Amino acid sequence: MTIEPVAYFHSPFSTKFGVPRQSGVVAELRGEIHLAEGYRVPEALRGMEAFDYLWLIWGFSANRERDGWQPTVRPPRLGGNTYMGVFATRSPYRPNPLGLSSVKLDHIDWEAKGGPVIHVLGADLMDGTPIYDIKPYVTYADSHPEAASGFVDSSDWHPLEVEVAEAAQEAVTNEFAPEELDTLKQVLAQDPRPHYHHDPEKVYGMAFAGRDVHFKVGDKVTIVGLAPLS
Repeated sequence: MTIEPVAYFHSPFSTKFGVPRQSGVVAELRGEIHLAEGYRVPEALRGMEAFDYLWLIWGFSANRERDGWQPTVRPPRLGGNTYMGVFATRSPYRPNPLGLSSVKLDHIDWEAKGGPVIHVLGADLMDGTPIYDIKPYVTYADSHPEAASGFVDSSDWHPLEVEVAEAAQEAVTNEFAPEELDTLKQVLAQDPRPHYHHDPEKVYGMAFAGRDVHFKVGDKVTIVGLAPLS
């Protein structure tokens, strides 16, 4: 089977570091779906606005090439030290590098240059991600609120508190609108570090909305500075 992208995603994340590990965990994170040339046909979206959520099938385009595939992976939810079967996880490193995400439909800009643009919330895709299909989320078939969730049910996860260091207050206030800063804090609260990193003095850099956000993680996340993206 040969598949090709029907759309590409636009997001504040120019790299995969910091992208939420699951869709919906940062509910107000905004993104846009731009249809690829050949699919910019308004009729293809007819009826979409009646749905609250969409399924996106997309590609892990930022993954480095690997030799073969691994039957087990180490989920971050388990601290990165416990092996589980790849098909029992949502690891991005899979035999076929395909992702599946449920996103909230915000609105469709029918008059956008280059064809309709679909605005969504809560996606876990980096900028430029190819999308191979878009389907509506339907509750009678897709919602199973009482379902067991395997190891996820037994591994509690609590977002971290996020603060801005005094020395970074002015730069952060000048560079980010209040809504943008709130979204950034929600992203950092998920602790985007690799889960085997535990150095509270290490400064990390995360590309977000055109800025390089510098932060540390101890008992809380502290934004310590900003820099322009190189």
